[in-house]
Amino acid sequence: MEGRKTRGRQKIEIKKIANADDRHVTFSKRRSGVYKKCNELATLCGAEVGVVVFSESEKPFSYGNPSIDSIADRFLNLQPPQENSDDRIAGSLVGAYKHARYMEILNKHNELEDKLRDEQLREKVLLQKERARASAEQEGLGWWQRPIKELDSEELKQMYASFQHLHNSLSNHLVLLNVATHNVNNNNNIINMQ
Repeated sequence: MEGRKTRGRQKIEIKKIANADDRHVTFSKRRSGVYKKCNELATLCGAEVGVVVFSESEKPFSYGNPSIDSIADRFLNLQPPQENSDDRIAGSLVGAYKHARYMEILNKHNELEDKLRDEQLREKVLLQKERARASAEQEGLGWWQRPIKELDSEELKQMYASFQHLHNSLSNHLVLLNVATHNVNNNNNIINMQ
């Protein structure tokens, strides 16, 4: 069996994340993971589960099965639910619908978070390029003096057009030199013949 090509999942040190953006992303992912585990616990064991989480900005997030209100009422009043068999059947159908809807929303949420993370990364790269461009301009470097990787599409088009213009100018100049040289040679030949 070949050795691992990647390091695999690594254990991370449990401490507060210094970067606010990374902390927000981690909070969202971990919160989703806790909700999934609570949902699995409720589905597999028939348990009634409730979780309330407050974000760093004091925004509350909750998950409850069958609902956070019924879990909170039951916990605070310490009264078992009084249901008959018809209520349990209706509750299980509603619970199944809620579960399916919750999973659909959770998947959409995860997709949006992935898109947000991609956009944030893209923004970071664009900001780095902009900083490099501003730094180069402060140093007095023109677009033609900067590395090609730092140029945006407009600057690359400008560079291409400039090279095309240079090529055309050099070609025309060479043609003129060739014609002039040819004329001088012809004149020399005429003078020599006389």
